[in-house]
Amino acid sequence: MATQYTVAVLGPGGTGGLLAALLTRSGHRVICLAQDSTADTLRRTGIAVRSAQFGEFTAPVQADTELREPVDACLITVKHTALDAALTRVPPTVLGDALVVPLLNGVEHPATLRARYRPDRVAPAVIRVESTRLAPGVIEHGSPFTEIDLAGDAVPRTRLDGLADALTAAGTTARAVGDETAALWAKLTFLAPFALLTTRYRLPLDEARTRHGEELEALVAEAAAVSLACGAPADPAQALRRYDAFPPGAKSSMQRDAEAGRPLELDPIGGALLRAAGRHDVPVPVTARLVRELRDAGH
Repeated sequence: MATQYTVAVLGPGGTGGLLAALLTRSGHRVICLAQDSTADTLRRTGIAVRSAQFGEFTAPVQADTELREPVDACLITVKHTALDAALTRVPPTVLGDALVVPLLNGVEHPATLRARYRPDRVAPAVIRVESTRLAPGVIEHGSPFTEIDLAGDAVPRTRLDGLADALTAAGTTARAVGDETAALWAKLTFLAPFALLTTRYRLPLDEARTRHGEELEALVAEAAAVSLACGAPADPAQALRRYDAFPPGAKSSMQRDAEAGRPLELDPIGGALLRAAGRHDVPVPVTARLVRELRDAGH
């Protein structure tokens, strides 16, 4: 019989809401942690998902403003800009032995979480998905894939494998990987060029590639060079091929935030890349220019 988990989801937005609904549908107990109004809505209506991959369904979930009981794992799916405030909803004394699984953009957040929770239970993960919260409890999943890599160099492998199995049984493609640095940099090498280019030019991915293809290739090459300097070999050609899997009109989450007037994850994505490049003396002129132009635009 498959293990049944109790999972907290901190930030049931586009990514967290989708995973919460899939895990609930698969038979696990899910507690969504959010602000009062969102928690009230989720308790009343559950989470409705519209997805070409998973179909249309509504999953009942529990919801609260703070974690009040032990769980097996806590998925952290807030935006990096809201991380510090959101973590007050997960007291370390309550979390105990649970896995802490951040699905955040960037490469610098694991250190923040290890300073607050058990370092050997922080399991950084990367997710490849396009999923958007249309309203509290309403999720639109646009990509034909939902892929998760679970890492954590100090985390017991059996814990990672167990959670990966549960996520896979729920419908995602999840796996435990052995190198945390490689996993995080593989995501950033793909994400930073996508986010910076689409947000800077206010274009969906297919149009941005058509009009600014040379810039995209330069951004990917720069990110791959920084990744290599940080000990995580990257394949620029593979990163470019990954963009082919996205549907026409796909937008980065950073671009959606810009369109909605929300704070951008410019620092944890572009800023982190520039800081790592500076530490290793890797030239990244195109990345630096796009980050500067976005900051000059008020982001």
